[in-house]
Amino acid sequence: MERMGFFTDTSVCIGCKACEVACKEWNAVPADGLNLLGMSFDNTGQLDANNWRHVAFVEQSRGDDLRWLMSSDVCKHCTHAACLDVCPTGSLVRTQFGTVVVQEDICNGCGYCIPACPYGVIDQRPGDGRAWKCTLCYDRIGDGLMPACATACPTESIQYGPLDELRERAARRVERLHASGVPEARLYGHDPADGVGGDGAFFLLLDEPEVYGLPPDPVVTTRDLPKMWRRAGIAALAMAAAAVASFAGGAR
Repeated sequence: MERMGFFTDTSVCIGCKACEVACKEWNAVPADGLNLLGMSFDNTGQLDANNWRHVAFVEQSRGDDLRWLMSSDVCKHCTHAACLDVCPTGSLVRTQFGTVVVQEDICNGCGYCIPACPYGVIDQRPGDGRAWKCTLCYDRIGDGLMPACATACPTESIQYGPLDELRERAARRVERLHASGVPEARLYGHDPADGVGGDGAFFLLLDEPEVYGLPPDPVVTTRDLPKMWRRAGIAALAMAAAAVASFAGGAR
């Protein structure tokens, strides 16, 4: 099947948080209550076990001018997903849509996936212990529906569809913004040659990734595992050979 994903165009995000609410309602994600973090209008703060969508508010002062940058962040559903590499139970799987989901009935709460994620997306729920994150509404897209967040977005900032089509659409959008006098527009997470092989959820940004709380050069954290296993195998063989040689020498 075609790989499906998200394209989030932050240039048209109005910070309404409809995506956050729709995600919580559809997926029965626990409410946070009224948490005033003192961070502008951002009452969620970050992606975690109880916030699978997070609308970031970035307030920028430019002389006498004030600019708001808003972006609805989500799990990136990486092409090379380190969380899949480290999960010992098979709880984390890649679906037929190319997305990455946690099977909560299999998760044992080991937490290995949390430090493995280069974006800091996955989290454990207090009192539960299991890992939780965006599923890209696997149950909805399996029935031919759009994810809840994309359905609720009033400005079409969150767009869902085949990943190749979204990348083409995003490239055209950047060209239009550049032509209209917005040279700072750029794509983030769209490149299959980046450190995670490209993201299944990528973004159009109006400033550097760090401004939005995104790592500038994310790298799959398990990239060195094959080399490490080879070295471990060689070391194990060397130790076994040394033990055999020692035993043979003592038997003479």
